[in-house]
Amino acid sequence: MTPTPSTSQNTRIALSDLDPEEIASTVGLKAYQGSQLFQWIHQKRVFEFSQMSNLAKPLRQELEQGFTASRLNLRKVSESPESRTKKILFALEDGEVVESVSIPDRDRMTFCLSTQVGCAVKCSFCATGLSGFSRNLSPGEIVEQALYLLREQDLGESSPNIVFMGMGEPFRNYDGTIKAIRLLMHKHGLGIGARRITISTVGEVDGIERFTEEDWQVRLSISLHAANDTLRNELVPLNRRFNIARLMNAVQSYTATTGRQVTFEWALLEGVNDSDRDAAELVGLIQGMKATVNLIPYNPVMGVEYRAPSLRVCETFRKHLDKSGIKATLRAERGRDIDAACGQLRRRHLDADSVTP
Repeated sequence: MTPTPSTSQNTRIALSDLDPEEIASTVGLKAYQGSQLFQWIHQKRVFEFSQMSNLAKPLRQELEQGFTASRLNLRKVSESPESRTKKILFALEDGEVVESVSIPDRDRMTFCLSTQVGCAVKCSFCATGLSGFSRNLSPGEIVEQALYLLREQDLGESSPNIVFMGMGEPFRNYDGTIKAIRLLMHKHGLGIGARRITISTVGEVDGIERFTEEDWQVRLSISLHAANDTLRNELVPLNRRFNIARLMNAVQSYTATTGRQVTFEWALLEGVNDSDRDAAELVGLIQGMKATVNLIPYNPVMGVEYRAPSLRVCETFRKHLDKSGIKATLRAERGRDIDAACGQLRRRHLDADSVTP
């Protein structure tokens, strides 16, 4: 199913939602012209039709009247002087705002993109759900985040890694997310390899099952955070619908069908899920699976009582997994000084707008 191209209030069609063939068909162009337009938007990151110099002037004028190449506007950029992590708040045409993050790590650059405005899942430790859910992002609104981040970060010939770990549950915007990935991978655009792209789900089993049938090597990550239903029900309310047993069945089917590895994300919360017992439960749950674990010290959220464990506790947890034969990495803390946890910048913006002078 191809998502309907989104339009603004003045009914201009957003070309960032479309692949080259769709652009040609929608605008009424020859195939090569559709590719030219797509390349201007995706490869060159030029969003003003007047600057697309290899298009005829009458065509550029026509495009100005009925179409748009971009709907995102930069509202705020925060950069950590220590880690060089950047967090960007984008304003959308309907007045909503959404966040993206760029994370440098040695010779790699990772872009963390959002798929929804807000989130309805409401994990207890997450800032995104505190501000509520508004709507899904269109494929173009998702892709434009990466295009703007590339304007901010000159990577030369290198491709960024893309992780869908920003605002929202990607599998609750399945069609929009999948279309965005295909646009990011398109050979006439950024041409990002499938293995550089990761979708992170909190456990939307229906989405995992659909994703298992996709013919590509895009990576899958599961935000687990607890290895028993009692604690996971508290941390991740979606667990009451898709409990751990059902989630693990879907994950095992995924690895068996695709032959690919899955990553489990575990936000380490002091005194909640950071003990030897928690580590042992996790080992018992996933040992023998084709899986790795990404341990993430909690990034504090205003108004939420959770805290990160000490580095010693985090390392002890990691070593417990390692000794059990489970590959685990401990993510370095980044962006705490710029509210880099998903949803915090948007929440501050909404709180500021709600203040009556």
